[in-house]
Amino acid sequence: INYFDYNYTAPTGDDLFGVKAQISDCPWNPEAKLLVLGLAAKKAVQNTAGNNLVFLIDVSGSMNGDDRLGLLQRTFTYLVSHLSENDRVSIVTYAGQEKVVLTGCAGNRREDILHAINSLKAYGSTNGQAGLQKAYEIAESCFIEGGNNRIIMASDGDLNVGISSPKELKKFVAEKRDKGVYLSVLGFGSGNYRDSNMEAIADDGNGVYYYIDSEREAERIFGDKLTQTLYTVATDVKLQLTFSPEAVEEYRLVGYENRLLREEDFTDDKKDAGELGAGHTVTVCYELKLTDSALQDAADTQWINLACRWKNAVGEQSCLQESPVLASALTGSPDADFRFVSAVAEFGMLLRQSKYLAKGTTVEDVSRILAGIETDDEYKLEFGELVKLYRKTLQ
Repeated sequence: INYFDYNYTAPTGDDLFGVKAQISDCPWNPEAKLLVLGLAAKKAVQNTAGNNLVFLIDVSGSMNGDDRLGLLQRTFTYLVSHLSENDRVSIVTYAGQEKVVLTGCAGNRREDILHAINSLKAYGSTNGQAGLQKAYEIAESCFIEGGNNRIIMASDGDLNVGISSPKELKKFVAEKRDKGVYLSVLGFGSGNYRDSNMEAIADDGNGVYYYIDSEREAERIFGDKLTQTLYTVATDVKLQLTFSPEAVEEYRLVGYENRLLREEDFTDDKKDAGELGAGHTVTVCYELKLTDSALQDAADTQWINLACRWKNAVGEQSCLQESPVLASALTGSPDADFRFVSAVAEFGMLLRQSKYLAKGTTVEDVSRILAGIETDDEYKLEFGELVKLYRKTLQ
């Protein structure tokens, strides 16, 4: 759901998020309503000091292949094209051992940077621990005060030497992130791809995680999504919804199973949570069972309170934003964003054979929702093609 772009409300004042809320019929459960909360982060990025980027590149034997190291090399071409003389680029590789290929190169020396990247070859085992340690060392030596200091790790996640478990990686990266150097992760390849490793270190490095399967996706991440990829506007972002018992009898969060926190963690500023890139959007869905009296409420009656807590990119004290969801959010004519989100959610539930689907729910129901949405968004159109392909496998 969060892969796609939506027409969400921009934030105002000191708010981190603009909030858009709609409640309407739940497509896969006729006895429930569906709440779709769309949150849009601020887009402004104040970074005149420049970027200090360390490319940490896996060149082990498992990275051999055009869809791995070959695609990785083409991916970095898109990123390098956006750099300037104010930026600094370093390159660290790791296989059986780590190697520093480039240190503190000016971002406008694109030919030198790309030559270094395109000269890389895949071989040997995978000592990710040594590579990470060296990357942090280089990042700290080239640190730009007030700038964007970030390691961008690129790998298939097969860390078979050194630190290898998600728990060990979490501990190592968590010890390093407080020095002002963030870690983002790019995943490549399939087969032995280790998604848990990649996501764990990005989460704990205060960065973002992307899986890249094509040049088109690489161009998207380092083109349209560049600011989201590079610039963090908030850390330890937590959301908490409080439902009025007079309006909401039952509720169920759709997805985010691996992101749940305990209730007491919301106000604990020491508890690590997610990071947010500039201009990033977040979509949250809940199945709701409304009370009989709720349908008689006035439009300005508050049904839900959305609380958001976060820390600024530099700082330890959290900020709090609260936004009410009123009865006026209930509509019989939800917009295209709501309908598309519901289609993606329902399709995912079909693929997972979710127990929450009403009996008789099929992919045809998803197709009918998509048929009623007019869009020229190529990624949403591509999702529609995926649904069609899935339908063919069932025939």
